[in-house]
Amino acid sequence: MRVKGAGRGNPYPTVDEVARGARAMARARPDVVRLRAVGASRAGRPLWLLSAGRGDRHVLTVAGAHANEPVGGASSLSLAEDFLGDPRVLEELGCTWHFLLCLDPDGTTLGERRFVGLPAAASTATRTPTLDGYYRGFYRPAFISQPEFPPVESDPHDSMPESRALIRLIDELRPVVQFSLHGVEVGGSFLQLTRPVPGAPRAFRSVAAELGIPLEYRPFDGMGWFVDSPGVLVLPDGSPAEERDPSGYVSRSTWMYAMRHGTVSAVVEAPLWSVAAVSDPSPVARPQLEISRAAEILLSRAKQLEKVLGELADRPPGDERRLPFHTAARELMDIGPGVVDTWNNHDAHGLGDAELATTVGNSASLGIAARRIPLRAAAMMRSALDEPPEALDLLVREWSRELRATFDTRWVPVHRQTALHTRTMLQLARQLLGT
Repeated sequence: MRVKGAGRGNPYPTVDEVARGARAMARARPDVVRLRAVGASRAGRPLWLLSAGRGDRHVLTVAGAHANEPVGGASSLSLAEDFLGDPRVLEELGCTWHFLLCLDPDGTTLGERRFVGLPAAASTATRTPTLDGYYRGFYRPAFISQPEFPPVESDPHDSMPESRALIRLIDELRPVVQFSLHGVEVGGSFLQLTRPVPGAPRAFRSVAAELGIPLEYRPFDGMGWFVDSPGVLVLPDGSPAEERDPSGYVSRSTWMYAMRHGTVSAVVEAPLWSVAAVSDPSPVARPQLEISRAAEILLSRAKQLEKVLGELADRPPGDERRLPFHTAARELMDIGPGVVDTWNNHDAHGLGDAELATTVGNSASLGIAARRIPLRAAAMMRSALDEPPEALDLLVREWSRELRATFDTRWVPVHRQTALHTRTMLQLARQLLGT
């Protein structure tokens, strides 16, 4: 019943393939799993919830929150299949485990062209995707169109139907723990917790070590979170907080919303390509110089991209289906100064005193972020334009090659990405459910 990756060489199951796999499970073992729609996307795609077990307490796993992070659906199916193989695990936990199979099916479908050029005939075991192929099919929505982050009440924008569906589901289930499965393209793994969970940091690091996946000590994401220990971030004061994106958009994540029910939210990040350097704790002699270097890379590449595009940068595409790519790319081209300001003004007091760029590992994380932002923008602008200039295609190719060469990126096989997710979830669930 294992669902293989999509055609054309995609090593991950598509949105439709994940749904088909879930339907097959529900037909084969209705005594263990059920499938229902809990809402619909903006384009009318169903939001499928696969539920396993019959326990009184609830665990919720959210996959597919970001369109460029395809591993969550594969991880959800993998764990659900494990439950089918041994339902006693759920009985011992005393819970019903729910999988929201894809929170953003519209965005994820737009990004399913990733891994361009990977031979479809290659076996799962021999497929080795490239960064260039990944970015040629890259899509990640603009900040305001990411359903895990609905706007704060004072914001004039309406929340997305996907966001409202997830909030209704949280209110219905009142889960003991909510997992959000993510997959950054390049870097290391890390875990974010909305409150401390005794034993969780050690268990998470043990799983990552066994799988050979490096940890990020102070990732670019979660800069306002307390660094509990290597690879583990905790919400600083244990209370919900607003999130401000570099674009200026202010939201309160669905992780925080669940706290009103006593829920612990755990964000589990698994890299598609790992970088060993991000876990290097060696001290850096001149941290500010490292920040300045990263800032220069980010700002200079944004300018280079503007020059290549010229007037095309602000011209909406003729085909409306390309508009989401253009909107997201234009936003990323504009956020550089705000990101640099965040780096220069980061105050680690009360956040574990984890200042930026004080270690080799964090300097590497910063360097990756500086390159990732303009590369994402260039890749999406390439997809947005009706006739992208050859120079833009060369930029995507060259920046992908430079990112790989600079940080010695290593593809993490999908089964190891999913193992990081599933084993971490089981460890935390056992601790929080008291089994």
